[in-house]
Formats: sequence, C-alpha cells, structure tokens
Amino acid sequence: MSEEPRDLVERTFRFAESVRRFINRLPSTPSNWSDGKQVIRSSGSIAANYIEAQEGLSRKDFFYRIKISRKEARESGLWLRLLQIAETDPLHAERQKLVTEADELKRIFSAIAAKDDTGG
Repeated sequence: MSEEPRDLVERTFRFAESVRRFINRLPSTPSNWSDGKQVIRSSGSIAANYIEAQEGLSRKDFFYRIKISRKEARESGLWLRLLQIAETDPLHAERQKLVTEADELKRIFSAIAAKDDTGG
C-alpha cells in the first residue's frame, strides 16, 4: 500500500483487494478462516459505503455512509490484528501494512465525519 491513490474510491477499492489477496495466503486455521471472512466483509464494506456516500440522497445520508465507512475501517483493523500469524512469518509485515492502512482510512473518514453539521 506504498503508493496510496489520492482518489478515496480507488484507495478503498485497493485496500479491499489487498485484504483479499492477503487472506488467500494465510495459514488455514479455524480462527483465520472465521476472522478472514469478517475482514473480507468489513474491508469491502468500507469501499461500498464510500461509493454509496458519493451517491447520497441528502447531506444526512452522505454523513451516515461516511460514518459506516469509518466503523468498517475500525473493524477491519481489529479483524486483521486477530489473524494468527507468527511474527517471523513474512505475512506479519504485510498484515502490519494493512492494519496501518485501515487506521489511516479510519482517520480520513473521521475527519470527514467531523464536518457533519446535520446533527447525526
């Protein structure tokens, strides 16, 4: 995730895509399988809700979708951290990059949500 696109639609898409590639390379354990399904859902939901925000029917709807994107970014970071990977495994560094990206996305959506004057 070193060359982050400035376009948030593309950035959230790339994050979801990177998560999927990462999950497919994990050791197959019951907990990784379960947590992997969760992070696949939440990472895709970040992108989907941001796209929905762009098509929002109202200002209130826009901020509602932004807040959902923020929540899903926070959840993605949690599920990524729960995945069982040894610190010596090369996937550990890749996971850290994804956790960092999830946190950066959460911060971006938090900054956007802070502009909400709709009372939501």
